[in-house]
Amino acid sequence: MSGGEYIKEKLIIDKTEEEKKLELIISIIKTKRELESNNKNFEYAEEGLIDYYSYQIKADQAKLDYLVKKAKEKGIILDMINEIYLNKNKVI
Repeated sequence: MSGGEYIKEKLIIDKTEEEKKLELIISIIKTKRELESNNKNFEYAEEGLIDYYSYQIKADQAKLDYLVKKAKEKGIILDMINEIYLNKNKVI
């Protein structure tokens, strides 16, 4: 084996549609939390961090918009029940 070769050790298993949907829901919830946290931090930010939190908020919002669009395309309805269930079962 020369230095540039790579040997595949195990098969990559594709995720089921349900696993993909659950991952998307978890990403949406985490992004919502990050956005909320950055909004709170922005409120108390000192001069040097105002721009930082502004960019973080804008990035989080763009990510959330994208994830919600993907969820709608897949027919996923993210409501409070899903969020409570995921929190209660420590999925996120």
